[in-house]
Amino acid sequence: CFCCYAIARMGDLQPQAALFFRGTPLFRGTPLLVQLFVIYYGLPEMGIQLEPLSAALIGFSLNMAAYACEILRAAISSVERGQWEAAASIGMTRWQTMRRAILPQAARTALPPLGNSFISLVKDTALAATIQVPELFRQAQLITARTFEIFTMYLAAALIYWILATALSHLQNKLEARVNRHDLET
Repeated sequence: CFCCYAIARMGDLQPQAALFFRGTPLFRGTPLLVQLFVIYYGLPEMGIQLEPLSAALIGFSLNMAAYACEILRAAISSVERGQWEAAASIGMTRWQTMRRAILPQAARTALPPLGNSFISLVKDTALAATIQVPELFRQAQLITARTFEIFTMYLAAALIYWILATALSHLQNKLEARVNRHDLET
């Protein structure tokens, strides 16, 4: 989705992209917590009732998409203009150029910030507790209320988030090494 938007913003589809994605600056310019509250508590005033998990998924998805499309747009823009010209000179269509020449190069640039955004998103899921989603932090809160083991429960939650972030970071590093393996061979 955000890859299509990033491509649309760069080419002849800018007006159409603007129609469908006016929300990008909005979602990049407001705190995720506020977005979750507007979606979960605000939309019911307009007749749109959502379950907590659905509201959280929509909020996290729109927020991540806003950042991801800008990361991809910047990565695509970073590919030298000569690459486009070289592809055109051998008869590639715009789509072939994007798929075979531009996106593979842009992926190398986009992967680190996309990975970091995803890791941040995983940690940001703790915000879903504010709209009653029974995620990790919310469960720690509920157990703490029952057992009064504040330090133990929140430390356990922090440890689980740390393990997840570390595992995702390791996975990101392996993926980056795989994408960049051709650079190392030359």
